Amino acid sequence: MSWWQFWKKSEKKTFNDPLLKDGRMWLSDLRNLCEMNFDNPEEARRQIRQMQIEWNDCYNSGTLSSANKDGLESRAFRLLTCSDKEWINWLDNLDFWKMGWKPVSDEEDKV
Repeated sequence: MSWWQFWKKSEKKTFNDPLLKDGRMWLSDLRNLCEMNFDNPEEARRQIRQMQIEWNDCYNSGTLSSANKDGLESRAFRLLTCSDKEWINWLDNLDFWKMGWKPVSDEEDKV
């Protein structure tokens, strides 16, 4: 009587993969990190460098698209190279934290 097998308890299946972050979650994490350290830019820069390693790992495993990685990296570049005075300006710039933000090049400003 094989039809009685539905009474068997199924084995508990576990999902061994960690939760995958998409570009929006990484961007949100980056913003939260920066806002938590708004008064300590050097600590935030240290943590951003650590996040960059995680982004590269996610990109290499295929869970982060190249467009999202490029957007995160361009933001990280701005945050890592800015002065402490510019730091607050980047944090307050709402467009900077929107998905799809792209840096404006100097050539586009001249046109």
